[in-house]
Amino acid sequence: MGDHSKRAERIMQRIDELASISEDEGRITRTYGTRPFIQGRNKVEQWMKEAGLDTRIDNIGNVRGRLDSNNAKAQTFVIASHIDTVVNAGRFDGPMGVLIGLDLAAQLGMSGATLPYNIEVIGFCDEEGCRFHTTYLGSKALIGKLESSLLDAKDATGMELSHVITQMGGDINKLNEDLIEAADWEGYFEIHIEQGPVLFERDIPVGVVSAIAGQYRAGLIFNGEAGHAGTVPMDMRKDALAGAAEFVMAVENFASKNGNGLVATVGKLHIINSASNVIPGEVICSLDVRHANEMILSQCYDSLQKLAKDICEKRGLTLDWNLVQHTKPVTCDEKLTRNLKNAISDSGYEVVELVSGAGHDAVPISSVSPVVMLFVRCYKGISHNPLENVEMKDLIATLKVSDNFIKTLIAK
Repeated sequence: MGDHSKRAERIMQRIDELASISEDEGRITRTYGTRPFIQGRNKVEQWMKEAGLDTRIDNIGNVRGRLDSNNAKAQTFVIASHIDTVVNAGRFDGPMGVLIGLDLAAQLGMSGATLPYNIEVIGFCDEEGCRFHTTYLGSKALIGKLESSLLDAKDATGMELSHVITQMGGDINKLNEDLIEAADWEGYFEIHIEQGPVLFERDIPVGVVSAIAGQYRAGLIFNGEAGHAGTVPMDMRKDALAGAAEFVMAVENFASKNGNGLVATVGKLHIINSASNVIPGEVICSLDVRHANEMILSQCYDSLQKLAKDICEKRGLTLDWNLVQHTKPVTCDEKLTRNLKNAISDSGYEVVELVSGAGHDAVPISSVSPVVMLFVRCYKGISHNPLENVEMKDLIATLKVSDNFIKTLIAK
């Protein structure tokens, strides 16, 4: 299916070109609905058109390119990832998978192969959820599971999601016109950097994802009593920050002791009306808990909530605990995964199975379709960071494996 080195070079050039489109000078930031996001999305659509795909931007903002089967009753096989980024992102998280998918579809189009089903390449518009704190907007809309309440979500400026959709040319009343019905799914394939160190440490270019960890996200508010730092005795204080700090350490200790794949993180901490001479009266923080086993995940989440309540009771604080997100673990499709493993071994590489601790658009898609994922080695496992990097040799290996995998699909 063409020279892998030349194809990899073109993909890398496009990754760099997309990385140059950003909200922030000197770093990569493309959050949902912003002008740079739209510019980047339009660039991807242009490349899809050049590859001979039928393209469109759907109402939520996904960019989509399609090769149709001659069979009018054919189902659809989707190759996808996301094109939005976190703030100060790396180049590869998301866009690499979209651009490899585009390359695979372009090769199929040039080959003239008879397709047993439609092939659709999708660049999802909002997997990271940075602007509205609502992950998987694009993939949820694609399967008709975007909660209507999310349309009222507001960004930091107070702008509602529904307004941003309209600004981009979408129609919130037509979101369901863009979905792929559950009965029409043949399968879903996502290529993504590992975002972990296993492949890097073992110097193996690719790995197959067996499962994606489930996740709880919560928002916490520790309420105490603000007071003068010089006049309130230590034993009479209701210091919200001290309570939050104790909780942060308790989360780290709990996850470390429980182990077995559990990870728990407090990634945000905001002191309301902070000043050097004021005892903090209100502190807002986040909690992120992940595990590949739903029972263990749920038990640990409940235990951490009890830890927070106990800390507040001991310190005379009150606690507001709000569940922001809960996604259950996903097991990748057995048949598709077996085919992907064969494609890896047939390409001459060792087969490594990995559990993804990060969430992906494959999570919501798994509710309507069999899903399969390929991880690609990245430098030291670093992601969500400008140091994020994929070597050319690993990109070439990814193309070889993906070609072999696609061959098994169209041989149906």
